[in-house]
Amino acid sequence: RRLCSCTIADSAQAICNRINKMLPIRSTAALIIIAPLIMSILIKVTTANINSKSNTISLMGQKLAKLMSGTNTQPFPPPAVMGPESIMKKKAHGTSATPVQENLRWNVDRSVADRICNFNRHYAEHSGYFKTVPEFLNETNDTPADQEITFYDSNTGKPLFYAPRGRTMEQFIKESRNHGWPSFRDDEVEWKNVRLLMNGETVSVDGTHLGHNLPDRKGSRYCINLVCVAGNPTK
Repeated sequence: RRLCSCTIADSAQAICNRINKMLPIRSTAALIIIAPLIMSILIKVTTANINSKSNTISLMGQKLAKLMSGTNTQPFPPPAVMGPESIMKKKAHGTSATPVQENLRWNVDRSVADRICNFNRHYAEHSGYFKTVPEFLNETNDTPADQEITFYDSNTGKPLFYAPRGRTMEQFIKESRNHGWPSFRDDEVEWKNVRLLMNGETVSVDGTHLGHNLPDRKGSRYCINLVCVAGNPTK
């Protein structure tokens, strides 16, 4: 409060000094009348700003408390589909029932894919990895403007993502380049086979680690490892 009072007084003094320069000396009486009005306006504005910030902090605190207590079952906005932590419980092969497929698309590194998909919850292929995979880049370049690429689970072959949807291939690749990993939006997710965990980890319903949801000002952005979505479709 003391700091706010000093700030208000300084602001009022600055305004009065500017008015004083514009008014003739004989108008000092008018300045004496105007000064309290200026002070009153500044106090109201400052109080409103403080209240607004306090409300914002309070709302943030409520959301954090819900998240920590586990009562907030939808921390990410729809159409995101939340899943339980049990999806990633230990199975026959890490968090999955099977290892990654033998012949992954785009000739991606199978050993890296198996490690990230099935024995990992936090780490990722190195930033910009997809830019070093010429087969993938060639497919993005050769895909007609009215078509899309389907990305399949490297373990099960189930469809997980489709791109581009609601934008051009150029926009999809540009955003992916900017962030370092293939970046998908809500409309590009096959929610039948994809789930979000409370911490933003993005996984398949079968326990494949895919990446993380890293929202930006446009909304949810699913930052996905190419090696995890390089599967071949299964019948």
